[in-house]
Amino acid sequence: MSQYRTLLPLFEELRGQRVLARPYRLEDAEALYEAIEESRDHIRPWLPWADESLDDVRDFIAHSMANWLLREDFGLSIWALESGIFLGGIGFHVRYWELPYFEIGYWLRKSAQGQGYITEAARLLTDALFEQLRAQRVEIRCNAQNTRSAAVARRLGFLQEGHLRHTRQNADGTPSDTLVFSLIPSDPRRPGHTTS
Repeated sequence: MSQYRTLLPLFEELRGQRVLARPYRLEDAEALYEAIEESRDHIRPWLPWADESLDDVRDFIAHSMANWLLREDFGLSIWALESGIFLGGIGFHVRYWELPYFEIGYWLRKSAQGQGYITEAARLLTDALFEQLRAQRVEIRCNAQNTRSAAVARRLGFLQEGHLRHTRQNADGTPSDTLVFSLIPSDPRRPGHTTS
């Protein structure tokens, strides 16, 4: 890998059969905020930023764009190809560049759940990490109570490696557990379903 990470070539978008994932743009703020508004109660248990204001969203996007350029963190917006509706977010964090080793995370607006969008977006991103960035490990971590998030990892063939007890705090302050899933290059990858 080049010593200049800012020069590392990265995809500009990931296009599937039904979704498009691309880095956030400033003009996405209203669509992102509207999706959060629709889904606040639904995502609050899993995502501590669910109470963000429109200015918080604009600030998040500015930081996301800067982090993408600096190759420090990688947030992507997810859009429905047919309708152009903002669906949610996905991204990856660098855990160890030299290996390379990444962790992906995702969320979906309430009205788009159960239609296979996040599975397709996660498959696209996982494939890009292995094929373009030569990942040696891709990881998904989620709250053990978040059965939908865990189901996405399982559908894509991620292996559950661990159940870590009392590693996070629920929105109500109670402790909760974390599930750890991973894929490495020698693992079989599943194509991902489009209707679950």
